[in-house]
Amino acid sequence: MPNRDSANGSCDSGEAYLPKNELPAWGVEDLPEPDPPSKRNWVGLIGPGIVMCGIQIGGGEWLLGPEITAKYGGGLMWIATIAIVVQVFFNMECGRYALYAGEPAFTGFMRLRPGPAFWMGVIVLLNIGALIPGLSTTGAAVIAGLIRGEPPGSSPEDHALVQNLAYVTLGIVVLPVLVGGKVYNTLQAVMTTKVIIVLGFCLLVGVFFVSPENWWSVCSGFFAFGTVPIEGPPVDGRLPVANAFSYWFDHGEFPVIVLANIAVLGAFAGFAGGGGLSNAAYANYVRDKGWGMGQRVGAIPSAIGGKKISLSHLGKVFPLTRENLERWKGWWRYILVDQLFIWGPGCFAGMALPALLSLEFAQYSPLFNDPKGLDWAQAVITADGIRNAPQFSAGMAGFLWIATLIVGIAVLLPSQMSIVDDFSRRWTDIVWSGSRFVREKTDPRNVKRIYYGVLFAYVTWSYFCAWLFTTHGSPKLMVILIANLNNVALAVTAIALLRVNTRLLPPQLRPRWHHKLGMIACAVFYLGLSVLVFVQKQVPQIKEHFGWGS
Repeated sequence: MPNRDSANGSCDSGEAYLPKNELPAWGVEDLPEPDPPSKRNWVGLIGPGIVMCGIQIGGGEWLLGPEITAKYGGGLMWIATIAIVVQVFFNMECGRYALYAGEPAFTGFMRLRPGPAFWMGVIVLLNIGALIPGLSTTGAAVIAGLIRGEPPGSSPEDHALVQNLAYVTLGIVVLPVLVGGKVYNTLQAVMTTKVIIVLGFCLLVGVFFVSPENWWSVCSGFFAFGTVPIEGPPVDGRLPVANAFSYWFDHGEFPVIVLANIAVLGAFAGFAGGGGLSNAAYANYVRDKGWGMGQRVGAIPSAIGGKKISLSHLGKVFPLTRENLERWKGWWRYILVDQLFIWGPGCFAGMALPALLSLEFAQYSPLFNDPKGLDWAQAVITADGIRNAPQFSAGMAGFLWIATLIVGIAVLLPSQMSIVDDFSRRWTDIVWSGSRFVREKTDPRNVKRIYYGVLFAYVTWSYFCAWLFTTHGSPKLMVILIANLNNVALAVTAIALLRVNTRLLPPQLRPRWHHKLGMIACAVFYLGLSVLVFVQKQVPQIKEHFGWGS
């Protein structure tokens, strides 16, 4: 008999651990046998990590990372180091839950008290950042640069061109997820191609055209913990920075930290690696890849070619036999390899290589000292710097300008496609598992009806939101707003995920102390950034509005 005792956390050998929770119990089957990770089986390891890496080479790496290095040099890249490291812990805990239960993390949240309705409400609030289609609009600005032969400005003509292109790109990014059997298969193909193209191009340009000094500035910056913006005149055209610990040692006090750009720094951290609710999709990709108990539950099928694919409403767990626990170790090695050797290094490369190009070339762009111009042309500043760099002939500069813009499109539009998919699959899984009516009335083969219904509604909303921001805001504002909202979402979901894995998993499979510490660090880091941004940007406006402190 399965053990349903959730009071003392015990479970008898050979029985499934089925603690009482707010959704119906999991099914029970044996854990599939994993192929051992090896050179011969490397294709089987190309999966969730490469998909997540491709998704997350986006706003932070192509937009905010270069902006930070253009303003401050490489000294603040340590913020990305912390962001990526704590997200590795987050991703591994998502993978832990998916391997064990064959469910996405959000389904795990709904199993916690006070129940599905509460967690649906929480996720709605945390999901606000995903309702702003910032990357497709920024991608439209890149395409506008290709069409015009120069960066788009803030003129009414350029404004209208970017706005119209934003509508077109929103439609284009939906098309790939219509085919491929499983939606996941399409994502894996697109994101693997993206990673190869983007990192390959940046590496080639970096090796042949970036100075050793700038290589050192960026690479050493990943370890320059405590370096902060300080008061003072610009140095070599960049805002001054200092290491707080060295400054204290030399002066007996800490430097005055300048927080004028804290929203951009918070956004940089929010986009470094993944951020927001997007990291929780790692559990979904583990399931759809068929790792662990994901093999027992199915996947979300595509509209074309997915007729034979179905998805169970709820997950399945395995009896705690000696054989299953040995198989668990094999599957857990998949997660470790995926995160430590694919996703983590890929994220560092994705942050470093675009930043190298920006550090080397952004200074040559007329946009470099024009904050207003960056509202519409942030994504093309590196390409514009290459176009105006003195070391290139006119022909080479023109070629690299076009190539860099094309790579920018390859960065931004697939990432927007992934956001459309992420939003659609998130709410599909929430409704698929959390709604009693859907569980009882909907055939497992019809999950795609919900997925594509959500997708259609989301794209319709995105058209309105693109109009709103391109009419009354800017693509850069969209990106900064999204990232800082994502910081709150990642902090909250880190706490919820730790609660899931320490309450719903059997004691043998729960996270160890260092994984718990990593999750707590993730929550503290992102919540702390959110508080800093709020205090710096919103508290003064609130005081002024109410006349406090006058």
